[in-house]
Amino acid sequence: MDSIERIAEIAALRKIRTLVVGLPVRLDGSEGASAIKVRAFAEKIRVRLPDISLVFIDESLTTTSAASKLRDAGRNARQQKAVIDQVAAMEILNLWMEGC
Repeated sequence: MDSIERIAEIAALRKIRTLVVGLPVRLDGSEGASAIKVRAFAEKIRVRLPDISLVFIDESLTTTSAASKLRDAGRNARQQKAVIDQVAAMEILNLWMEGC
């Protein structure tokens, strides 16, 4: 199953109404190749799931913030590797929730 179909399956199962998408914006606020790829992927989701709203959140520095929180929790760099992306995703979601 491809990633778009897996997202559609989870969205239907969990009755998702909004997807929060981390957008890799440069520190100067501009968007580079990575942001273009994310927007193209998000557009595929939008076509597949037209009734679900997509919200882009600037994800710059979320990995740094996640690493800091994991360090504060006593995890060294080696221990962080397995969970850093999950914690960064939580940071992105928290940013969105703070803006609601």
